[in-house]
Amino acid sequence: MLTKESQAALTPADAIGRLKEGNARFVEGRSKSRNLPAEAAATAAGQYPFAVILSCLDSRQPVELIFDQGIGDLFNARVAGNILNDDILGSLEFACKVSGAKLIVVLGHTDCGAVKGAIDRVELGHLPGLLERIQPAIDSVPSNSGSGDSKNKDYVQKVADSNVAITKAQIVIRSPILREMLEQRQIGLVGGMYDLSTGRVRFFPD
Repeated sequence: MLTKESQAALTPADAIGRLKEGNARFVEGRSKSRNLPAEAAATAAGQYPFAVILSCLDSRQPVELIFDQGIGDLFNARVAGNILNDDILGSLEFACKVSGAKLIVVLGHTDCGAVKGAIDRVELGHLPGLLERIQPAIDSVPSNSGSGDSKNKDYVQKVADSNVAITKAQIVIRSPILREMLEQRQIGLVGGMYDLSTGRVRFFPD
């Protein structure tokens, strides 16, 4: 866990390095042994996370575990389809501008149910409004990439990749606060894709 001073000393590159190292440990079965009650007690008076992860609601993608981080190390913003709305954007601004996080990660995952639901135009309660935010990613995938339905795994993955890229772009467009921090290199912004089968995160900065 970080202190205020050690958090301030980190660069965005340091932050992504910590995530890559932690994911490698997770994949290789070398996750650190942690005294979680002690971590909870140690962080009760304050928090100094080094990154904020915007990830999907999916229960198979617990970010503290897959990046092998402890209590107080990561801000965790979870919503189906890792989409961006005003509440999420405000949370990202708080994490970085107020609380000092050095990196934003937009993290999708393979075989995403929210992406499939958006492709299939699922109708259920409040879900259509959320899934509509994935439509730009669907529109961005060329029709010649294959059958445009949720049974085509390659198509679903291309939409999921595009959804991460579009969310990243929208963060920059919609938040002057985060855009300025990015321009001044106070924070970093990357995309990632978590493989449900292997546990590995593939990062793609552009």
